[in-house]
Amino acid sequence: MFKNILNGLIDHPILTSIFIADFGILLFHRPPFFFSLLMLGALMGMCMYFGQKLALFKI
Repeated sequence: MFKNILNGLIDHPILTSIFIADFGILLFHRPPFFFSLLMLGALMGMCMYFGQKLALFKI
């Protein structure tokens, strides 16, 4: 399972770097409220994209 996640993240390096940078900024800094909402929306969108792309639990 972890190998599939890592392979999916390695296949999309630009999205992965944006995801990690966005997560780090939201976790360790306090951007202004509106900008924080935009970043959180982008982070949720990338999470949904990676979830669909990886599809770990296909039945």
